[in-house]
Amino acid sequence: MDDQNKNLILATVLSFAVIVAWTTLFPPEDLPVDPATETAQTLEDSTLPAPDAVASTATTPTDVPEAATEAPRIPIVTDELSGSISLLGGRIDDLALTQYRETLDEGAPIVRLLKPVGEPGAYFASFGWTATDGIDASAVPGPDTVWSLESGDTLTPTSPVTIAWDNGAGQIFRTEISVDDAYMFSFAQSVENTTSTPVSARPYGILRRHGEPADLKNFFILHEGMVRMTDGELEETGYDDITEYAIDPRERTQAERLDVTDSGWIGYTDHYWMTTLIPEQGMPFRSTSKYFDVRDLYQVEAVMPIATVAAGETATVTTRLFAGAKEWEEIRHYQDEEGVGGFLDSIDWGWFFFLTKPIFALLHYLNIFIGNMGWSILMLTVILKIIVLPLAYKSYVSMAKMKELQPEMEKLKERAGDDKQAMQQGMMKLYKDNKVNPAAGCLPILLQIPIFFSLYKVIFVTIELRHAPWIGWIRDLSAPDPSSLINLFGLLPFAAPEPGSILALIFIGILPIMLGVSMWLQQKLNPAPTDPTQQMIFAWMPWVFMFMLGSFASGLVLYWIANNIITFTQQYAIMRSHGAKPDVFGNIKASIKKKAAADAKEKEGK
Repeated sequence: MDDQNKNLILATVLSFAVIVAWTTLFPPEDLPVDPATETAQTLEDSTLPAPDAVASTATTPTDVPEAATEAPRIPIVTDELSGSISLLGGRIDDLALTQYRETLDEGAPIVRLLKPVGEPGAYFASFGWTATDGIDASAVPGPDTVWSLESGDTLTPTSPVTIAWDNGAGQIFRTEISVDDAYMFSFAQSVENTTSTPVSARPYGILRRHGEPADLKNFFILHEGMVRMTDGELEETGYDDITEYAIDPRERTQAERLDVTDSGWIGYTDHYWMTTLIPEQGMPFRSTSKYFDVRDLYQVEAVMPIATVAAGETATVTTRLFAGAKEWEEIRHYQDEEGVGGFLDSIDWGWFFFLTKPIFALLHYLNIFIGNMGWSILMLTVILKIIVLPLAYKSYVSMAKMKELQPEMEKLKERAGDDKQAMQQGMMKLYKDNKVNPAAGCLPILLQIPIFFSLYKVIFVTIELRHAPWIGWIRDLSAPDPSSLINLFGLLPFAAPEPGSILALIFIGILPIMLGVSMWLQQKLNPAPTDPTQQMIFAWMPWVFMFMLGSFASGLVLYWIANNIITFTQQYAIMRSHGAKPDVFGNIKASIKKKAAADAKEKEGK
């Protein structure tokens, strides 16, 4: 077996093993409780008690009853969002993303992000205060506090609303709520002290989720769960890991609590959607992730420093809430233009972030220019191949030179016989004299692996690929090819198998078949190896990959097809420029004849 074939088989087996391992092992309400009175002046001493816990210095927290959903509401109307805010507790617990639908089916419901208590999967945000000095715990807005609408009637990007609550003891609490034209809310929490003595209170924001999301993907390439930034350090914790938190005696439940000294944010991220609490950047706050085991509740909190309000004065603290789609352009805007540090990392770029980030940025701008994500993927493939062309050129030149050395290699084998050491020394001398690097042939394939994985990550996690069409039957580049052999790609009057089913894995679509054919043609640039083992590997490899990648996203398969075609063209041209004359059709005929001869011999043997 010559070194050229050894290197190619090694690279192929490595690629094959990685993808096999991948696909085999990882197949595709109530409000925050009324907080206990605080006496200390540091974040360490402040805690929000657990649901249904009884705190001796606070009111007894209870779940908000079903009737809570019938409290007066303030409508939310923007181009991107619709929903309402409940005046009971001032919760934002009803929010839908008007530009996104659950499926591509006609009349499919729009995506609902936040849901009120009483509905399955209740999920909401709430903002409030904890009492500290000079004010009783019962004199701060609690979970059953009914706020009044002080100004505004509908929340829009041009018309904020203000809710208020007078505790009757000299303090008036207000929250001015505004929203931009995308997905960012601002909650300006203020307390006016009309008494003659100073008072202290601490503002907070929480996100509470009842159980795991119903559409949890549980796929290792995607992070779903808690995500937070703490002074420049990103942390991602899945729901399963959250349930393994140790009991924190300060929080009286399972929790992980961090003190942010300068800037950060905390929230929950789904496949394509996210809710995030963003305190004022540059201000310290306490970032806490909690789990209440008995009631299967997930909660994150941003607890701000104590605000001391002098007599006759007003203190205000503003916290932002991102609630919407993880659109790259918008999240980058909030990071670069509005100072939310590291916010772009809320998108799960993975270990190859140094590749996935620039690859997606390039794909995004290509899509803006071209207007079709499928054609943008094809153009991206061309650009990537141009970038790695110098390396590929050296590799293909080395492969061509090694092919020229085949006669010398055969003579060397005859002279060396069974003397492996002499054979090895002769090969090294031959390579050195002819300035050939035998490992160079593997480089394009090995380089292709991280690029392939990075593009897979980009296509899988970014919302810009969700429901993005290409041509004809490809209406969603983030989903597998919907066509199928079983109904002759739509010619027969019955539906294709359901994605993910066994039949769908067998009766693949048009793009996977094109992938197999492109790999097979690429092989035919060279004659079939003489070794029977090599022949078998090379014969089966295109078709194995065809079925393995058949269930992958259409955008990824499209990239792989384009990559094979460009690689075929490059290799053919380079081989011709170095005197080699690839006989593609001759190699195809030869392989067919060998197959026919092998079948005839097998029949004779029977």
